[in-house]
Order: sequence, then C-alpha cells, then structure tokens
Amino acid sequence: MDNVSNILVFSLSGLNVTLENKYVYFLLTTLVYYVILLCNIIVIVCIVLNKQLHEPMYIFLCNLCINALYGTTGFYPKFMYDLLTQFPEISYAGCLIQVFVIYSSALCDVSTLTVMAYDRYMAICKPLEYHSKMNNQKVVKCIIFCWLPPIICMSIVLLLTARLTLCGSNIEKMYCETWAVVKLACSSTVVNNVIGYIIIIVCFGHAVFIVYSYIHLIRNCKKSKESKYRFMQTCVPHLLALFNIAVALWFDVLYSRYGNTSIPQNLRNFMALDFLLVPPVLNPLIYGLKLTKIRKQLLKMIFRFNIAIG
Repeated sequence: MDNVSNILVFSLSGLNVTLENKYVYFLLTTLVYYVILLCNIIVIVCIVLNKQLHEPMYIFLCNLCINALYGTTGFYPKFMYDLLTQFPEISYAGCLIQVFVIYSSALCDVSTLTVMAYDRYMAICKPLEYHSKMNNQKVVKCIIFCWLPPIICMSIVLLLTARLTLCGSNIEKMYCETWAVVKLACSSTVVNNVIGYIIIIVCFGHAVFIVYSYIHLIRNCKKSKESKYRFMQTCVPHLLALFNIAVALWFDVLYSRYGNTSIPQNLRNFMALDFLLVPPVLNPLIYGLKLTKIRKQLLKMIFRFNIAIG
C-alpha cells in the first residue's frame, strides 16, 4: 500500500483519445485559449484605459475578466502540454497548485457575481444613495471580498488534502480536482467532506443573496421605464453570466461527486471542462456586446487600431 510520501506523481486518465485526435484537440484547445486571452484582455484594457469606465460596475467586470485569465491559466497550458504527451502526468505539488488556482478562481467568480448583484441593487433600487455608498473604499472592500475568502477556503482545503494518506495515484479527470484526490485516500476523509459541503452551502448562500437582490430589482423596474431600461442594459448580462457559472459549477459538482464510468466519456469531459470553457469565453462577449459604454469604447479602439496600421 502506498502512502502520500511515496506518491510523487499522479496520472491523468480523463482524456482517452487516439494520438491523431490529440493533435486535433490540441489545435482546438489552443484556439479556445487564445480566444479567452484575447476577449478578456481587450475588455480589461478597455476599462483600464478609459476613465469613463472607472465606475464600480465596470471595475467589478474587470475583476471578473482578470479572474478568468487567472483560472484558465491554471488549466489550459498544462492541458495543451498533456495533449502532446503519451501518458499525461502531474507532480503532487503541481496537482495541489492546479487545484488551488482553478477552484479559487471558481469561488472568486461566485463572489464577484454576488458583488455585482449588490452593485446593481444599489444603483437601481437606491440611486440617491448609490454614489455615497459605492465609494472607492467600498469598491476596494468588495474586491477584497471577491478574492480573500476564496483564497482562505482553498488554502484550508489544500491543507486538509495534503494531510491524507493516499492509496492510489490515478486521477480520472483531465486535470487535478480536490474530490478526485480525496477519493484516492485510504485514511479518514470526514473533515474534508464536511469542509467541502460547507463551501457548497456558502456558494448556495451567495446564490440566495443574488436571487433576493434580483427580486427587488424586478419589482423596482416595474415603477418606471428608466429603471426597466437600466435593468435590461446592465442586469441582463449579469444574469447570463450568473447562469453560465451556475450551470458550469453544477456540472462540475455532479461529475466530481456522482460521476461514474456509465456516463459517456465525452459527456464526462464536457461536464469537467464546462466552467473552464463557457464562462471565460461568453462573459466578456456578453458584456462587451450588451453594455453600451464598453461597446462604444471597443469600437473606438478598433477604429484607432485600423488607422494606426493603415
């Protein structure tokens, strides 16, 4: 029986494709990763360089895009490398780092969307108090709230995972994931399970807060055409982003906790990759196309670029 001191490398058996298909997947993955980088960086640069967009809503959107770059960097480069190797592997330390980056990013997404819901609630339901309440200090506190709790949560999860005695080294996914490592343990995992469910409950609490905020938003929007316009302009992109991350994380939880070999491999892989693929691509596109100020600034940037190269 092996223990954790003897396991230095994990094998990743989630991607079971032929060598020829691996090259196709490599090209598609490279394309997707470059699209993620391009879309999110463009939105970040657009917000940073334009003082008109230095408002809480756009700062939180910028944070969402930065987090997308952070989270996907924890997966795509390693996955692209694995596609070019015959037997994908990852070191024990590398596995823990990947777990930390990917899942702290996922939790940060949830926190950021919660903060954005609060911002929209204040802007539409309490417009007279908005600028006094959502000042620079409050924005900084909200950004800290987006990052600090996820980092603390994942640090605790990693410490609890690192103490486990492991009896295996095969992870049946395309990347390292907390529950996949915990399932290899031959020591008690009760504490890990309790902490995992607490984190899920906290995320559910965030979702309840968002729903509560939007109930008030919808009620308020019935009072005037201006409120209804602001809701459609700024809240619909947020709802779409929320739907994206909720479905993606739900897939991941179902796959991690209840997935088995009876589910087709392609479906299992999609469930595992959904939150690393759909939200990072769609969020900047949705906000870039829907929010008028960002759309105008993007068109100005494109126009200036065309003049510069022309």
